[in-house]
Amino acid sequence: MAADKRGNKTVRDLVLSLVVLSAVVAVIYLFIPHNSKADPVKPVGYSVELGQARRDAPFKVAGPEGLGARWRATSVTYDGADPHKVSWHVGFVDPEQQYVAIEQSNGDPAAFISEVTLGAHRDGTRTVSAGGQVWERWTGKRYTALVRKEPGVTTIVLGTGPDSQLTQMAAALRERGGQ
Repeated sequence: MAADKRGNKTVRDLVLSLVVLSAVVAVIYLFIPHNSKADPVKPVGYSVELGQARRDAPFKVAGPEGLGARWRATSVTYDGADPHKVSWHVGFVDPEQQYVAIEQSNGDPAAFISEVTLGAHRDGTRTVSAGGQVWERWTGKRYTALVRKEPGVTTIVLGTGPDSQLTQMAAALRERGGQ
């Protein structure tokens, strides 16, 4: 008989614990905001970092001008710690909800291209003209990229969007600064 009472008590305690836990979960669900229709993109400003990069970088830093309000910056970094591998990045969500980024560095071009494009490769001899410049076209599993290699700097426009969006970004780039 003693074992039977003990088993009933354990089951009763388990049920009571589940009731208490369910009540806690319900309260958390009710009081924590959860708007599933909210836009998940959190825009960021990049003008401060762009200004700093243009003052400090040993190359002319590319920043977009004249893009519409539907182009939203989502990430920005400038790393000038190593003067031989300075890097500039600004990422956007384009009007078609695709990712487009600008990447620049004065580091080793081959290593930089491989790193930021996640292993993309040159698309034959195909080139694209944008903003008065000729860009090499690169393709990869994740990104398509437009690449321009110049003495002292490699500039890349990459993304998941169509070529038209990459070309639009490349055409909007204005290079300023540099030492």
